[in-house]
Amino acid sequence: MSASTASKTEGINEKLLRIQGIREQRLLLSLATPAVLAIVAIIVIPVGWLFYLSFTGSNGHLSLENYQRMIEYKSYARVFVTTFQVSILTTLICILIGYPLAYFLAMLPQRLAGFFMLAVLLPFWTSLLVRTYAWLVLLQKNGILNDFAMSVGLWDTPVKLVHNLTGTLIGMAHIMLPFLVLPLYGSMRKIQRDLMHAAANLGASPVQSFWKIYFPLSMSGMVAGSLIVFVLCLGFYVTPAVLGGGRVVMVATQITAILENQYNWGAASALGVVLLIATLVILYAATKLMKLDAALFGKH
Repeated sequence: MSASTASKTEGINEKLLRIQGIREQRLLLSLATPAVLAIVAIIVIPVGWLFYLSFTGSNGHLSLENYQRMIEYKSYARVFVTTFQVSILTTLICILIGYPLAYFLAMLPQRLAGFFMLAVLLPFWTSLLVRTYAWLVLLQKNGILNDFAMSVGLWDTPVKLVHNLTGTLIGMAHIMLPFLVLPLYGSMRKIQRDLMHAAANLGASPVQSFWKIYFPLSMSGMVAGSLIVFVLCLGFYVTPAVLGGGRVVMVATQITAILENQYNWGAASALGVVLLIATLVILYAATKLMKLDAALFGKH
């Protein structure tokens, strides 16, 4: 076969492969079309409408008055500060409780760990509203916790544990804890025990083995769980509204108050847009500081 014939044959093969690749891409796109249309209908259009309403003034025309109001009034800044404060504190509480719990589950045999995992998953089977009001019953001044503490002498008078930041953090940490434990447990289960044995053979103490080997390898799961907890807390409404008693005002409760009292969709939408942008910025920063799959799925 001459060189010219081989070159023509190679060119024809490349062209056929390119055409076949285009056909496969079109086929995959056609298969994904229903999902794309669902995303557009459920997410893109509502978010786009939210953006449009946020730039609509009281006269019905395009305006920046909703965002100007957020800059002028300090109450809006306090709402965002409270939202991020509650979200950060809730995430830290979940880490302090969830990491030892996930470590305990990871050290158990698979079957026994699955049994104890039911206790972690149990809150998912109960309504959020029911759990919140259960904490209200437990934490109120004449509640079970105060009565028990006074009966054993922990304190003499009822302590205010609800309708404040303390009650809000307790309720939110209880609800958010499984979202941290699950990815953290999955990350810990992937850590090979032989690494700890190798460190012990090389002279490392159990504490050194944990901090230098086990803890860094489990960081991906902790970051994934913390990110999920923090982002979910930013949009929380029921628990702060019930356990906060109107004293812990987060963005979601402020949006509800604006709609109920003023029926101002523009101002409420502006708050939602700012919170959405802040959430996207946090997610973007997390993906820059670590790999996307490690941040979201706890992969090593």
